[in-house]
Amino acid sequence: MSKSIAAMVSATPFRRLWPLAVLGAVILVFFLTGLDSYLNFESLRLYRADLSAWVAANAVLAVIAYMATYALAIIAFPPSGAMLTITGGFLFGTFFAGIYVIIAATIGATALFVVAKTTLGDYLRARAGPFLQRMEAGFVENAMSYMLVLRLIPLFPFWLVNLAPAFLGVPVRTFVIGTFIGIIPGTFVYASVGAGLGAVFDAGGSPNLGIIFQPEIIMPIVGLALLSLLPIAYKKIKARRS
Repeated sequence: MSKSIAAMVSATPFRRLWPLAVLGAVILVFFLTGLDSYLNFESLRLYRADLSAWVAANAVLAVIAYMATYALAIIAFPPSGAMLTITGGFLFGTFFAGIYVIIAATIGATALFVVAKTTLGDYLRARAGPFLQRMEAGFVENAMSYMLVLRLIPLFPFWLVNLAPAFLGVPVRTFVIGTFIGIIPGTFVYASVGAGLGAVFDAGGSPNLGIIFQPEIIMPIVGLALLSLLPIAYKKIKARRS
């Protein structure tokens, strides 16, 4: 594995490697500053009064800091997304947190996507086998539909959906639009959980991260995902008739 990675890097022109170096530096700074140690609900429970007071006293700065932290965390520590979304709901309320998260998450995801696409995407596609090449052709032909499905249904890790389209030739514009629209339902679900987090903490409980999989929530989202697949179904039916 290490030899294949070394060959991949050595075969990539230096001018294409600098985004990868920047990404590595961002991740390094994230962990060296200890930001990852605060991305948990116990820290939020402990510092919630201080955080709420600071947000109230520094409204604009708080929004900027929150969105910057979110975008950085999406790049450096992807599993923190749900926790940060709930935190946003707690600090800013469901509606505003949802807006901030959608923008910040799209920025962070796009940054990771662009780095992967410009540094390693061409190399991997050039060496892909027949199966991956067929998969790429189908994905590119219906990129928006597939992007929406992958974003709407939370079955795949957020970081994986950031990277896989980069290796399958998805255009940046399609990735951005699909990400922005596709994460809207899940974002507002978790932000609404955060809006009621104070009462949960007061009762000595913890937020339910599995709430999005409850039938009354996941079924409408699955319905939206199926709707996004209609263009693919239409193409297949039209192709068979012709």
